Amino acid sequence: MFPSDDFTLSVTGRLTGQRAVVTGAARGIGAEIARTYAREGAKVFVLDIDIELATQVAQSIGGQAEKVDLADAAATALVLEQAIAALGGIDILVNNAGILKTAPLLDLTIENWDTTFAVNTRAMFVTTQVAGRAMVAQGGGSIVNMASMGGKLGSANQAHYAASKAAVISLTRVAAIELGAHNIRVNCICPGYVLTEMGTTTRTPAMVDAWTAKSPLARLATTTDVANMALFLASAEADCCTGQAMNVTGGMVMH
Repeated sequence: MFPSDDFTLSVTGRLTGQRAVVTGAARGIGAEIARTYAREGAKVFVLDIDIELATQVAQSIGGQAEKVDLADAAATALVLEQAIAALGGIDILVNNAGILKTAPLLDLTIENWDTTFAVNTRAMFVTTQVAGRAMVAQGGGSIVNMASMGGKLGSANQAHYAASKAAVISLTRVAAIELGAHNIRVNCICPGYVLTEMGTTTRTPAMVDAWTAKSPLARLATTTDVANMALFLASAEADCCTGQAMNVTGGMVMH
């Protein structure tokens, strides 16, 4: 039997007493990470542009939520500072939010390119600075960035997205090098094809079958698969892991 989104690791309190902020946590992978962290004992602050859904997620896990447009760098810094203050500090930052509006390379607009980088990459730079300073002051922490299989392989009609996610991988490695001396670990996750709630409405059965055939495990990743990796990277079990780009692709990518 293959794992599904109902499959979770046993609850062991791995994040008891930890304070976490998760961006893009109103739905999909981000929401599953927020729920997983809360289940493991963390206090979770949810950030998303969709405040209605974000509030629902936060209420379901006893957390807090705030609206933020990650394309607005100043607003992003301010809201994160407020979230950290509300939590009384920050032990874990998950930069999960991202956008994709596909377009062929020769038709890709500057506006689409810039907006994609603003949300997918620049926002991570901003949040890493804000959370990083707070973590330095308190003596450590963990940052988990969401990259993508596309950041390693590229994909047709996704030049802007693939480039932004490749930049996330590089940002993660540089941050790991610079912040390691302060006991701050920085890693990223590179998911493969994940059928989120939104994804199931835009992917045909033929597309799903074609993607599944690329996996040695003959299945796509679930939001739970990705959340469990995010849990590992945030926990003490990953204390010697930093600067890594962890694949959750069912073997579609092996580097």
